[in-house]
Amino acid sequence: METLLILHKGFEEIEAVVPIDLLRRASVNVTVASCEDSLCVKGRGELIIQADKGLDAVLDQAYDALILPGGPGIKRLRKDERVRRLVKAQAIAGRWVAAICAAPTLLGDLGILKGRRYSAHFSVAKELKAMVKGVTVVRDGPIITAAGAGSAIAFSLCLIEQLVGAAVSETVARDIEYNPGARERDSEPLDRRA
Repeated sequence: METLLILHKGFEEIEAVVPIDLLRRASVNVTVASCEDSLCVKGRGELIIQADKGLDAVLDQAYDALILPGGPGIKRLRKDERVRRLVKAQAIAGRWVAAICAAPTLLGDLGILKGRRYSAHFSVAKELKAMVKGVTVVRDGPIITAAGAGSAIAFSLCLIEQLVGAAVSETVARDIEYNPGARERDSEPLDRRA
C-alpha cells in the first residue's frame, strides 16, 4: 500500500504525525510531500517536519490513499492548483481520500462531498453545512473525513482498516493502548498525602 500525506505551512501537527506514525506501524508505505518551497514545513504549533519529497516529485504517481491534514494553512492549500488536481484525480479514480479538520473544505471546493456524509471541524460548519454533527470520523465510499486533532487516532485507524484490514487496525489500536472510551474515569488520582 502506498499513501501520500501532503504537508502545508500551518498544518495541524497531530493530524499529520498520528497518521504517519500509525500507518507506518501497520506497514503501510507513507510518503510525506511538501507543497512548500522547502522540504522542512512548519506546522501551526511551529513544529517543523521534514517531508520526504516535494509535491512536484509525486504529482504523476498513483497512491492507494491521499491524506490531507487540516490547520490554518488549509486556506492556502485550497488555492494550490497542483493539490486540487491531485485530489480530484484521486477521487475520480475511486482511490482513498482522507481529510481531517478543515481539510474537508478542499473536498467541498472540488464537489467531492456532494451527496456524501462527512465530518469536519466545527469552525468550518458554516461553509460545510451538510456535515454530520456529533460524529468524529465518517467514511462514505472511498472518502474518510474527521472532525479534528482529537479524532486523529480514530481517523488513522479507520484508514488502516480500509487499506490493510480490520485485524491490522485492531492490532495497532491495541499496541498503542487506544481505548476511545477511557478518559479521566480510568485515571488514578495522585494522592500526595501518603
